[in-house]
Amino acid sequence: MMATFSNIHSKDGSKARFWKKESKVPGSSNSTSPKKSRHREKDSFEAFESKTEDAWDDGDDDMFLMPNMKMSLKDVHSTAMEVINNHSLRVQTANGTEDRNAADIHTGDAVPPLNPHHHRLGGPGMGVRMNSGNGTPNSNTKITPLRFANMPVPDREVAKIEKFESLLSQNNLDLGDLRKLSWSGIPKQVRPTCWKILSGYLPASLDRRQPTLERKRKEYFSFIDQYFDTRHQEIHQDTFRQIHIDIPRMNPLIPIFQQPVVQELFERILYIWAIRHPASGYVQGINDLVTPFFVVFLSQYIDNDIELDNCDLTQLPKERLETIEADSFWCMSKLLDGIQDNYTFAQPGIQKKVNELKNLIKRIDVDLHNHLERQNVEFLQFSFRWMNNLLTRELPLRCTIRLWDTYLCEPDGFASFHLYVCAAFLSRFSADLKREKDFQGLMLLLQNLPTHHWGNEEIGLMLAEAYKLKYMFADAPSHVKKR
Repeated sequence: MMATFSNIHSKDGSKARFWKKESKVPGSSNSTSPKKSRHREKDSFEAFESKTEDAWDDGDDDMFLMPNMKMSLKDVHSTAMEVINNHSLRVQTANGTEDRNAADIHTGDAVPPLNPHHHRLGGPGMGVRMNSGNGTPNSNTKITPLRFANMPVPDREVAKIEKFESLLSQNNLDLGDLRKLSWSGIPKQVRPTCWKILSGYLPASLDRRQPTLERKRKEYFSFIDQYFDTRHQEIHQDTFRQIHIDIPRMNPLIPIFQQPVVQELFERILYIWAIRHPASGYVQGINDLVTPFFVVFLSQYIDNDIELDNCDLTQLPKERLETIEADSFWCMSKLLDGIQDNYTFAQPGIQKKVNELKNLIKRIDVDLHNHLERQNVEFLQFSFRWMNNLLTRELPLRCTIRLWDTYLCEPDGFASFHLYVCAAFLSRFSADLKREKDFQGLMLLLQNLPTHHWGNEEIGLMLAEAYKLKYMFADAPSHVKKR
């Protein structure tokens, strides 16, 4: 089938090309759309465009980069975000809330109602923090003092923590036992050590752990000395510029991520990784994958809940920040080693996973699949970000950390199990999605799924459903491939 595109004028007068329902999605199977769809007076996206009357302009995002097209699909992502953001603002105004300032609308400070018809009031990605401004605290923001960790242990977790400590104290840790114990969640008190071992950063041998930490931390800072000064050289300045732009946008609802000391730490981690991995370099989305590691390793030293507190990390001793930085770099590197084809040219790993998700949903929820098709919603339009960012922008940070407890225990968890988690995640909102009767409503919901109130219980249910799907389909790949 030939791909078809509609021309869209950007602010600078150039034309962007947005692929429509009839187009062939890169990586998808060949299928023939009914002829009547080609003769519609106006397709859903054109209707959406005419209703919103937005100016479509090029953004900084490079999240879409597909082959055999005359333009990078970064325009698709950035312009779709513009439409959804501007539409959300109009809906707010239409409902008599125009006095609410834009920052409040984007950050979603108030918890929106769970009524499916009210989900449009927030900006896209309520689960985390996309396009929400820089989130920099103003001069009146109260700084929360650091509470250095005493690691208080809730009574109900004492027995579980004792099991972890017993395992971790063994001279030769059985990784299989650690994975089994960790799959259902790791207590905060032992999570930093468990993550380092499960990610492959630390060895199972107890005697080798401390020497390994010392050696790898020293090695990371030797990379800093060797490479970081090259960030302003012409060959590397575009990479560093993109990193510098992305970091303030990363977690604007969490004040500590707007602190210069934290942003500089992330800049070093991402730049050094990009320099050492020239096959992919820096790709937007990689920045989000540092955050969970940073937060978990920070929890070794402070007891603040960083999703709520505006704690000042300049109070933390420099050597501890350096330890967190080096450990975050190495664990992120281990994670990316398993999914690097997600970030190489044309991002083939993501294309493949998006297509597999589409085919899997057709197997497990054909009504939802057909509903999305009838309304001209392509999986690439919403699930690209799910694969690119591993759902970090769809879920609160506390939920991402709990989710990663399980990913680190699954064989190829970030590469393989993530597909089934995405399928369970989409199915969770199947009823809400099927109540939406047009492209506009579906896209607004898919970009603003109501997960801000989620906790361990919701993640546990989603993981159980994902495990069931894996059990049913992982050993029968023909079931997830469209014949």
